[in-house]
Amino acid sequence: MTRSGILFDVDGTLVDTTYLHAVCWARAFARTGRYPSMALVHRAVGMGGQRLVNHILGDGVGKDDAAAIIDAHSVLYAEWHSRLHAFDKSADLLRACHQRGLTVALASSAGAGDMSVLRATLDAEDAVDVVTTSDDADASKPEPDILQAALGKAQLSAENVVFVGDAVWDVQACQRAGIPCVGLECGGTSRAELLAAGAVEVWKDPADLLTHFQESALGRLIGR
Repeated sequence: MTRSGILFDVDGTLVDTTYLHAVCWARAFARTGRYPSMALVHRAVGMGGQRLVNHILGDGVGKDDAAAIIDAHSVLYAEWHSRLHAFDKSADLLRACHQRGLTVALASSAGAGDMSVLRATLDAEDAVDVVTTSDDADASKPEPDILQAALGKAQLSAENVVFVGDAVWDVQACQRAGIPCVGLECGGTSRAELLAAGAVEVWKDPADLLTHFQESALGRLIGR
């Protein structure tokens, strides 16, 4: 039987961090005298740090300024580490996948330090087979590098996996990697936006996806 698996984004998908990141990025920009709208910042969350800064300020931003913003975000976000919480049923969703014989991979743009905190917050190590971070990829989402790294670590092929994410950048990365993307609205991006970007289906949050597991794209992987 061909091995099948599920790749999960973490920030905004399994752990409720999207708006924390938006606030921390906005404060980081402000430290260099820049005040992009919170709406613009929110829509960029999910990209890696350098790509997010370039997306907000343009490619002409100086290296020193970009580094200062990225470092400030890291410091500000770390203040929230002890107060993070997972969405309802996130751990149960991971375990449901694992118990049904699916390989479970966390494929995130987070750095290794933040990922350690996110994994502790999820508290589902028994259900996670593979983890990749920004350290495993040359380029962040919407480039497919992180997804491809997860496929390689898990020894899976694109045609036998589904990715679960919350941002348009997740969907775009999946399209470039040839992987179907299931969208979740809990990161603040609407069903309409995710479907327009190319998501194969959209659910409210991990609990909603778990409730509809068998009829979802995840359930359809089982038995391939």
